[in-house]
This record gives sequence, structure tokens and C-alpha cells, in this order.
Amino acid sequence: MGLLSMFSKGEIGEFAKTLATNLSKRYPPSIDAATEKKVSETRLTKVLEDVLAQATDFQQKQQLGLFGKAKLGNEFRWQLKELGYTDKFIEMATEALMVYVTRASAPSATAPDKK
Repeated sequence: MGLLSMFSKGEIGEFAKTLATNLSKRYPPSIDAATEKKVSETRLTKVLEDVLAQATDFQQKQQLGLFGKAKLGNEFRWQLKELGYTDKFIEMATEALMVYVTRASAPSATAPDKK
């Protein structure tokens, strides 16, 4: 799949929307915005890890380049904003997304060198 065809199909935008929707089902924006006791950090971490694992799978299947990853991060950020998450959460979740998809595309440290 060429770079231009990937962007013209909107697959990345649709996937970002799916990720944000999946996240909102398990950690709704109303809980994020609540001032009283929120979910535990352990629970939130598990929810994020599950959602971001989907992003890792997508990255590995689509072989996103630098621009594809940037587009995914921006689209995800805007979807979270539209859903009503706080800026603090949006920054944290988007940064985590970028770390996950970048690590997914990095060569394995245990892979032998091809000479």
C-alpha cells in the first residue's frame, strides 16, 4: 500500500476513532473529568494497555512510517478531545500511544544482525 493511498482511504483516521471509542467504553470521559475519586491507577493502566495493544497490532500490520504514526497520534488526540477528555489525560494517552507504536516498529534488540 502506497503512502498516498493509505492516507486517501482514511484507514488511520478510522482506526484512531475506533481506538478512542474503545477507550471511552472502558474509561468514559465523565470519569476522567470527575473531581471525586476516579478509577485506580492499576485499572486505568490496564485499560490503556489493552487499547494501545490494538494500536501495536495495527502498526505491525500497516507498517506505518513516520507520517502515518504522526497522523495516528493527531487523529487519536482529536478524537479524545471530541469525546470530552481532559487535556492532561489526552496528553498522557497520546504520548503512550506514540511510545507503543514506535516500539512496535523498532527492530528487536534480540534479533540477530543480518550481514
